[in-house]
Amino acid sequence: GVPQGFLKMEEELIRITPDKLKAKSMLKMVEITLNMIKGIDITRYSSNITKEYYEVIRELMAIVLLLDGYRTFGEGAHKKLIEYTGKNYKQFADYELSLIDDLRTVRNKIAYDGFFVERIYIERKLKDILAVISKLKVIIEKNIR
Repeated sequence: GVPQGFLKMEEELIRITPDKLKAKSMLKMVEITLNMIKGIDITRYSSNITKEYYEVIRELMAIVLLLDGYRTFGEGAHKKLIEYTGKNYKQFADYELSLIDDLRTVRNKIAYDGFFVERIYIERKLKDILAVISKLKVIIEKNIR
């Protein structure tokens, strides 16, 4: 039979016209957010930093999809971004995709449950987060031209 999640993929992905101008504008906003993060004290604001890094990654994945001519929507939209990225860009290791999903979950806990992230959490993951960000940027730079 058809795998259970299979039909859902189509449901939450819509075909759109790739928009390089919008992608460039979104990328500029990501850069602004990254600069803002640099100025935030990680010891005092680890939850905020965690949330912002997830937003950056999410936005970068959305740009990748936009340049590919897709947009996610609906309840599983963020999860779908991660799935799409993993399925279509093999340069991401499984642990990196798990990291993004973990950040997504933690971000939701922060946003909706007032969850506090220990500084050690973000410090331990920072190297991998920055690696994911730079991989996404490489894909975007190649497709945005």
